[in-house]
Parts: sequence; structure tokens; C-alpha cells
Amino acid sequence: MNTIYSKIGPEKLRELVDLFYDRVFISEISHLFKTDHSLIKDKQYMFLTQFLGGPQLYSNTYGHPKMRMRHFPHEIDENAMNVWLKCMKEAIQASGIDEDLKEPLYNCFPKLAAHMKNR
Repeated sequence: MNTIYSKIGPEKLRELVDLFYDRVFISEISHLFKTDHSLIKDKQYMFLTQFLGGPQLYSNTYGHPKMRMRHFPHEIDENAMNVWLKCMKEAIQASGIDEDLKEPLYNCFPKLAAHMKNR
């Protein structure tokens, strides 16, 4: 299959998750990420793997993602969404992902982030 996941690969995706959370955990939305940081990173890696067309790691471990429901207890407003997207864009740019994949990869996230808004 020719998916974004297959083009990036698991190592670069893991790098992206680490770079992303390096930013998120010190950002103004860090209060939304109170649980174990390693667990947060692992769940994000598993979710992004399947979201980007790879193996169903998240679903096989935790069941259907139901991301909006899982995020509902957290106040996610327009500002939080924008900070999250900014952190993702910076992480993608800082990653070793091929330049020609960076924009298509980032473009996967705005619609997802908007779906998480609940305030």
C-alpha cells in the first residue's frame, strides 16, 4: 500500500511523536496532558500509525479510537487547537521526514484537530 505511513515508516513516525510532545509538554496546552507522558506518546504513536494508513495498533490495543469522545473531558477550544497544530507543524518541520512528505503529512491534521474542539 502507498500510504503516508508506508512512506514515512515507523522510525520517522516515532521521531515525529517525540518531537511533537517535546513541544506540547512545554506549551500553553501542557495542562491537557497530565497522565504518564510515556503512555501519552505510545498511544499517539499507535493512533497515528493507523490514522496514517499503517497497522491498526491503537484499535488492537484499546478498541475503536472514538477520539472525540476520549477528548471530551478536556477543554479544547480554538486556541488549544491552534497550539496543537502549531506544535505538530514545528515537529514535522524539525523531523527527518522527506521534504516532499511534510506538507501532505501536516494536511492530515487540521480537520482532525477541528473535530476535537469541544468548547
